[in-house]
Amino acid sequence: MQDGCRKKAQMEALARDIAALLYSETDPEEVKTLAGIEKTVREQIVNYVSPEIGNFLSQKAAAQIKDEPESSKAFWEN
Repeated sequence: MQDGCRKKAQMEALARDIAALLYSETDPEEVKTLAGIEKTVREQIVNYVSPEIGNFLSQKAAAQIKDEPESSKAFWEN
């Protein structure tokens, strides 16, 4: 399997695992309609998934800035 296909399969498997975990914390009454499902998914993404992705990306960006040469930092400060 190519690396891209492997990563896609891994993301899909992890997304299913996250979905199952979030579902286990969801009131079944909230997901009886399409509107309820959409509302629940949106709330869970905003409350749980997006903050974790944001924290991860912030840490990566901070590490990247830390590793940049001083001349690059001076450019951005002007």
